[in-house]
Amino acid sequence: IKKKQQDVLGFLEALKIEYAQLDIASNEENRMWMRENVPGEKKPSNGIPLPPQIFNEDNYCGDYDTFFDAKEDNSVYEFLGLTPPPGFKVSVVLTFV
Repeated sequence: IKKKQQDVLGFLEALKIEYAQLDIASNEENRMWMRENVPGEKKPSNGIPLPPQIFNEDNYCGDYDTFFDAKEDNSVYEFLGLTPPPGFKVSVVLTFV
């Protein structure tokens, strides 16, 4: 878990994206907030999501795996619900049927 958290924080710092890190290990209020605000379909079968869970204010963005996929697809700004800075290359995927 710690390595995943460090990966997320390091990436946000590299992109100069401001963030607040909430400790759920020592703060019961933060832990309960996280558990209540992760959508039901995103919770594991035991109902308790593991950190890191990523939010933009009160909007749920996703878990580490979703963040990793967004990072690989060069779509972190969209994942976070942020507008990319000027000059940032946005990837677009086109699917034809």
